[in-house]
Amino acid sequence: MRMKFNKSSQLLLVSAASILVAGLITACATLTVDFVFVASSKAAGPNNYGEINIFEVNSESGHMRQIPASPVPSGGRFPIAEAVSSDNQNLFVVNQDDNNIVQFVIGNDGKLYPYNTVNTPGVFPLAVAANASNLFVVDTYQPLPTCSTAAPCSGSIAVFPLTAATSKLPVSLGSPAPNPNTSGNYWALTLAGKPADVIVPTGVNVLASGTFVYISAYDSSVAPNAGYVFGFSVGSGGVLTPLAGSPFAAGILPSAIASDASSKYVYVTDSTSSNVRGFSVASGQLTPLAGSPFPTGNAPSAIVVDPSFSYTYVTNSTDSSISAYSMSNGVLTRIGSYPTGLQPVAIGIDPSTNHFLYTANFLGNDVSGFQLSQTAGTLLVSQFSPFPSNNQPTAIAAIPHNGTGAGVH
Repeated sequence: MRMKFNKSSQLLLVSAASILVAGLITACATLTVDFVFVASSKAAGPNNYGEINIFEVNSESGHMRQIPASPVPSGGRFPIAEAVSSDNQNLFVVNQDDNNIVQFVIGNDGKLYPYNTVNTPGVFPLAVAANASNLFVVDTYQPLPTCSTAAPCSGSIAVFPLTAATSKLPVSLGSPAPNPNTSGNYWALTLAGKPADVIVPTGVNVLASGTFVYISAYDSSVAPNAGYVFGFSVGSGGVLTPLAGSPFAAGILPSAIASDASSKYVYVTDSTSSNVRGFSVASGQLTPLAGSPFPTGNAPSAIVVDPSFSYTYVTNSTDSSISAYSMSNGVLTRIGSYPTGLQPVAIGIDPSTNHFLYTANFLGNDVSGFQLSQTAGTLLVSQFSPFPSNNQPTAIAAIPHNGTGAGVH
């Protein structure tokens, strides 16, 4: 992390002091453990374009400070979701009101450089996930002439194959994969026998194995709503095949979805029921875990599974809190609850050491930071948390500080 110096240190003129200052800068630079990208949906200006705040995280204290180049425009209105490419060199930002995905190349100092913009096949994209081969994007409505806010229809998922980066060019987005069963380039989320029911997607998750992708959603045409997880196997070129038994029942109103690093378990938060449902994965099929669903706080909104340690964390939007859990064979046992800023809607764990956790707080207009105990799963508030962001942050993503090569050394 680049250290802030006071005015007197900036005015040092003697060579010995200059050498000392240079040494301090180098030492402080190596303390940056991660770069965190927070999408904020409300920005200044006549077009109200969104912005991306770029934070560097101190490896000792967890303190988050925006880099000098922060914030940067998101490339559209109402950025709602983010994903990082598997090589940590690209950030994909979904702008809901412009129906687009903006690809940024990430510099070795955390700066973002706009590289490419593509339109999503459907209307109002809301969620995105990425692996080494594909970018998965979920739209609120399918691209049908009859679909609109006034006349809603079911959502859909599209897949953009990713071409590997070269020494001169970054990862590139191909055209959306074609659906061999239709003339389109998307897969509709519909219920068999109920084609008129409006299915509202809420999240997307691709397993670490890359073999299966799952979408959390609910049927808004029934009261109470009925929650589901739609599952697909992922084939060559990003072609999807619906799984037998899909969609799988998942409570009342699923709000977020995540999986563990082993690709053995999938978790879905239920905003209405205030719980998280756990499933085991076998050949893509989802089977409820023993003891599921597991209680959360009120209106759970986001979930993250620690990729290295057996812990899971859920944000509760109404309570403005995090519920922490230990994991054993997928089963969740509650550790405790920790306050955040107002209305957390996104959560992430630092990808470098898995030692820090952060939440984007929509109504708090800030980011809460925590130090994560790798032996107990408990959380300790980071120094000077919460950290101001632009208004109404909606999404969060991160890379290791040297994830793009030279880092900040």
